[in-house]
Amino acid sequence: MADQVKASEVDGVGALAERLAALRANGNSRIIGLTGSVAAGKTTLARRVSERLAPDLSVETVSTDGFLFPNAILQDRGLIMRKGFPETYDRDGFINALVSVRQGEAGFPAHSHDIYDIDPALMRMIRLPDILILEGLGFQAPTRPDRPAGEPDVLVYLDAEEDDLESWYVERFVGFWHAARTDPKSFYAQWLHMSEPELRAFAKTVWDGVNLPNLRDHIRPLRDHADIVVSKDASHTIFIVEDRIG
Repeated sequence: MADQVKASEVDGVGALAERLAALRANGNSRIIGLTGSVAAGKTTLARRVSERLAPDLSVETVSTDGFLFPNAILQDRGLIMRKGFPETYDRDGFINALVSVRQGEAGFPAHSHDIYDIDPALMRMIRLPDILILEGLGFQAPTRPDRPAGEPDVLVYLDAEEDDLESWYVERFVGFWHAARTDPKSFYAQWLHMSEPELRAFAKTVWDGVNLPNLRDHIRPLRDHADIVVSKDASHTIFIVEDRIG
């Protein structure tokens, strides 16, 4: 099924929440993977969908950033400048967590944007809810038709235009930079010596050199394998583009 839903006609966040709730009609818990480019708004979308589902269902949201290898390991492997690429994720840890949570409970590590590294203090123990939303990167193309316990039951892809993604990334970078003025321990404090125009130019080089190649080579190909494709336009309006679930 491929349904085009116009943003002007329906609340896209609500439509997605209703679709995910319907997948639990038989009473079984569902693990939802939500992926898309850096700065696409995956965390925000996961939170908004969770809020729509929460009155009737138990919902947890977890970022896959927690399955990035710690910076020390990435440094040792020469991968620190490729952070966010598939090889920088602990794939075994990700699979084991999904298998364990399906059996009842699992620990999910967490990544801090403040220190830009895994923070053991943020580890969460999660009991399997009605719906668990895993948002972030590090996913692989789903196995069909039967998916193993170490994969999400449903993969949702959040799409957006490259120009919008670049703009959102730069603005997010600038936001962290401003916040670092009151937090000298912030990862972004290292750039406080820059002027804002210099910082914006630097953020664009990071986008062009790291995030855009990752998007084109590794993230966007998942769009063709996703069960549901959701798009966000320049005004941050969400709408469902394709629903491939029978």
